[in-house]
Amino acid sequence: MNKVVVIGCGKVGMAYIYALVNQLTPVDEVIMIDIDHEKLEGERLDLCHTLQFSSNHIEVKVGDYKDCKDATLIVITAGIPQSSHDRLDDLKQNNKFYQEILKKINASGFQGILLIASNPLDVMTYLAYHYSNLPANRVLGTGTSLDTSRLSYAISEKLGISPKSVSAYVIGEHGNSQFVAWSQASIAQQKIDRFLTKKEQTALEDATRNAAYEIIKRKGATYYGIAMALLRITNAILKDEEVILPVSNYDEKNDVYVSTPCILNKSGVKSRIYMELSKEEEAKLANSIKIIQDAIQSVLPKKKGS
Repeated sequence: MNKVVVIGCGKVGMAYIYALVNQLTPVDEVIMIDIDHEKLEGERLDLCHTLQFSSNHIEVKVGDYKDCKDATLIVITAGIPQSSHDRLDDLKQNNKFYQEILKKINASGFQGILLIASNPLDVMTYLAYHYSNLPANRVLGTGTSLDTSRLSYAISEKLGISPKSVSAYVIGEHGNSQFVAWSQASIAQQKIDRFLTKKEQTALEDATRNAAYEIIKRKGATYYGIAMALLRITNAILKDEEVILPVSNYDEKNDVYVSTPCILNKSGVKSRIYMELSKEEEAKLANSIKIIQDAIQSVLPKKKGS
């Protein structure tokens, strides 16, 4: 039986749970955990009223941290809403949340997989690993999976093709230092330079980097996109797909979580995929890693294993 626990049932958490319920997913039970139990009961009833029309029959419950013990997957979306132009501004307050949350998860005896969707994403994923009792491969974050989807959509709109026909990755930080690995990007196995000028590539990369802020400016928050990214990663894990997705994963050499393409299966991150980057891209990745490291050290001077 696959049991998913969602901690933090605001807009992102509920969009994810709704996606679990209305799409074909190998999930048998969803447990919702949040401080507002009255609201959660209303959410539960609303979701249960969709089950007659759903292809799935998922049991939706309001629970507590004791329910984490036998969970296959825990998804954490809890945190303060992103409000600035820099996800790192949210760090100190979210760090306090995570200390409390992981203490309760550890006490339950949880031994499944932990999937993070709180900002600043890479730092919070590292903190989840640090505060948890889990090996690094069983702790991962959504990383640049959504950013990569945003990029594919932007390219598809520019060229008049399906986003699924674009092969390109956003890597590094899920934040302002993220970048597109253009040297490895392609369409129909042809280099992206055949389709886009350098100027167009720069414009598309900037639009991708700023996409979340544009959405927040217009509607206050982003949640559909990240919910579908969570769903895609969930299916990759629970279906043991061994699919490659750009997620926030542990870089042992640098003792940091950063987004690169990874093979995902029922164990979490099976392995990292090492891309052959240009010298300029290598420098951008090193810059991303340094920014994430500095942010970690600002709240966690003594890191795991030190």
